[in-house]
Amino acid sequence: MRDVTAGSEPVLELLPMVFADPGEARARAEHVLRTGPPPLHGSVAHQVLGIWQRDFGDLRIALRHLRRARDLAAHAESADREADVLATLGVALVHAGRTRQGLASFERGVARGSGHTRARVLYRRAYVWWVLGRHREALEDVRRALPVLRQVADDIWTARALTLRATVHLALGAVDRAVADFTAAERLWDTTGQEHDKADAVESRGLAAFRSGDIPAALRLLDEAEERYAKLDTPTYNLSIRRCEVLMAAGLAPEALAEADAAIALLDRIGGQSTRKAELLLAASWAARAAGDAHTATARAAVAVRLFAAQRRTWWETHARLVLIEARTAAGRRSGRMVADAAAVAERLAALGSPAAPEASLLAGRIALALGWTADAERHLAVAARSRHGGPAPARVTGWAAQALRARAAGSRRGVLEACRRGLDVLDDHRMTLGAPELRAHTSTQGAELAALAQEVSLAEGSPRRLLVWSERWRATVLSAPPTRPPDDPALLSGLTAYREIAARAEAARMDGRPVPALEREQRRLEREIRSRTRHMGGAAADAGDRFDVGRLLDRLGDVRLVELAVVDGRVHVLLCGQGRVRRFAGGCLAEAVAEAEHVQAGLRRLAHPGAEARLPVVEAAGRRLQELLLAGAASRLGTGPVVIVPPGALHRVPWALLPALRERVLSVSPSAGSWLRARETAPPPDGRPVLVRGPGLASGGAEVPELADRYGTATVLEGDDAQVPRVLAELDGAGLAHLAAHGTFRADSPLFSALRMADGPLIVHDFERLARSPYRIILSSCDTARLASVGADELLGLVTALLPLGTAGVVASSAPVNDAAVVPLMLALHKGLGAGLSLAEALRDARASLPGDTVHQATGWAFAAFGAA
Repeated sequence: MRDVTAGSEPVLELLPMVFADPGEARARAEHVLRTGPPPLHGSVAHQVLGIWQRDFGDLRIALRHLRRARDLAAHAESADREADVLATLGVALVHAGRTRQGLASFERGVARGSGHTRARVLYRRAYVWWVLGRHREALEDVRRALPVLRQVADDIWTARALTLRATVHLALGAVDRAVADFTAAERLWDTTGQEHDKADAVESRGLAAFRSGDIPAALRLLDEAEERYAKLDTPTYNLSIRRCEVLMAAGLAPEALAEADAAIALLDRIGGQSTRKAELLLAASWAARAAGDAHTATARAAVAVRLFAAQRRTWWETHARLVLIEARTAAGRRSGRMVADAAAVAERLAALGSPAAPEASLLAGRIALALGWTADAERHLAVAARSRHGGPAPARVTGWAAQALRARAAGSRRGVLEACRRGLDVLDDHRMTLGAPELRAHTSTQGAELAALAQEVSLAEGSPRRLLVWSERWRATVLSAPPTRPPDDPALLSGLTAYREIAARAEAARMDGRPVPALEREQRRLEREIRSRTRHMGGAAADAGDRFDVGRLLDRLGDVRLVELAVVDGRVHVLLCGQGRVRRFAGGCLAEAVAEAEHVQAGLRRLAHPGAEARLPVVEAAGRRLQELLLAGAASRLGTGPVVIVPPGALHRVPWALLPALRERVLSVSPSAGSWLRARETAPPPDGRPVLVRGPGLASGGAEVPELADRYGTATVLEGDDAQVPRVLAELDGAGLAHLAAHGTFRADSPLFSALRMADGPLIVHDFERLARSPYRIILSSCDTARLASVGADELLGLVTALLPLGTAGVVASSAPVNDAAVVPLMLALHKGLGAGLSLAEALRDARASLPGDTVHQATGWAFAAFGAA
């Protein structure tokens, strides 16, 4: 600043320090004020404290410091000092929701400043224009500021201006321009010590990666930015907003909602920025809507609309209105006024240059269709459909969804199927950029409507074969492509080892009756770290995986009958495949079948204990009702050969062997017909060595393992201290047969942390993912090892589905708690059948038949199922 007096340089150094080392800058500023400084130095110190409180603390305190800094600058008769403070004050006022006062402060700052100082004021006003959603004005002020900042070689402020311009470009959908500016800014940041600004640059690159469609890179960069902020002990509200957006795109709406709500609570507690609170409320409402919580979405969006309106932030207010209308529509509200409101929002978003405009037009078209206003619907859907040919994947999917709805309204079944196919192709390409199975599964939600529309049309056409194709099109997509191996990341391996140790210590403490809250907190922290690191994996496959071919399936079935259960509009349709054809039978209501399956599961849990014989007729009656609902007329057309059941995700816990028509069958279960085909065509490893593992704490002591060891002779046996996770994984890799007698734990909240208990702690799904090739056949002899979580459109996550893409062709596991003692004879009989050359499904059928006739053994046999085709 030209008119600052000599000797003030050390104090002025505090201003750049507040974004290099915020805590140190705050401490030094407080020290300056304790020395009774002259007005100029006092102005700088109060400004530093104001910036710190504005960005990391209480906005009310920030305004007090900044007004004092402004008054002291005026008293010091330093025009440039006063201009600089007025700009900082202007930012704080806008963040406090006092937009008119904030812009007035900038007007005075621009008038008072000159040269270099005015350029910095213009940059900060550009930032405020961005906060307000006035992007044209933001770009204009950056255009005026940049040449001056470059001329005086002010690398810090030049980098800030480039970062801001890139952020504005991203808001307008100009990703390439944004990336160029971010790259130029980062080169400048590398020459400075501005650690907070550097963290912000990493965060911004994460946003750019997301806008480019690279979700794994976005998550990695946002996690890196969070680590950098943590070292500086600064809050991360803006990071939370951006992470919510990425989590939403990854299909992780509940996580996004939890993150937004936590940040809102923190802001409220410290009296933070009103602008950030409004943005977080918008993120929370968006996440709640996607999570199916229309009530929460409506409440959050309504408050966000009011705050944005008071802050004069039209861009943001319009986006919040879009979410508010979507939430009300999801709650079942429809009216002509809502059509008009959605159309108005679409027009306003288009005028603002927002990429969300097609989504608003699609919403207007949907509501109009629901009201029977076909002409209005066509007009709005036609506008939304324009986005199908360009832009990021979500915008193109929106466009194809609009096109599909247009075709359905026009009565063009062919047009519906073509639009659905094209839209799902876009999502396939997007899905294959993701390496983590969890993300692939969750993102399938985005294709649910397109798949449902295509199934609806196929059903109306009366084509069972086509209905089968579309039932498969968006089912079990995680299993349809080669898995991405986790990277050799030392931090991930260290995290897995630490997690295992903490989990083992927590389990031991529980058994001893000691408190475990601290251990559980550390366990949750490590889970978050492992989950984050696995989500950083990018997709390795060049295409979307195998395309399902009905002809190939029918050729491979032979005397096998495959029964796929398709759900259309809440009703089950039974697709019976075999003898060169596909036949359809009308089943029952899905909701009724799900409720009946829960009753059966409860019954099996009781029957696992002696003395519950009176429940057996009730469970068997429920099995008969399930058969009526799920097999209907197909039950009498199954022939005499093996049967494969392909249920939807909601029915994965049905004990299929309990159904009368399947009780004596060679029966297997598969997540999809395509998955069964791949398992059928998977070749066993050449050496086919068996591995037997016995974990700790089983009531039976894993009594079958010693007998099996004698039977196989050359089997590798791991028990006691030998049954530790690293050794177990090393032996399982590439084995022909693995029998794991270990306690199973299913995690409905986080299925990839479902585990088998080994000597040194849990063997989790993430551990199995590190195998080069999982065993060809796996037998899991303990409880709940076949339990899966239904996520996404129709995806299943858990131990069984993690193994199938890794080279395992067949699994035997239990979907319910079982009696450990009754498991032993079942397992011995099962292995006897395998020794005679039978498949897993054949051996399991014979093993059930060989059990004693008491209720406990019957229930144990029903609880186990064969998955795959080995």
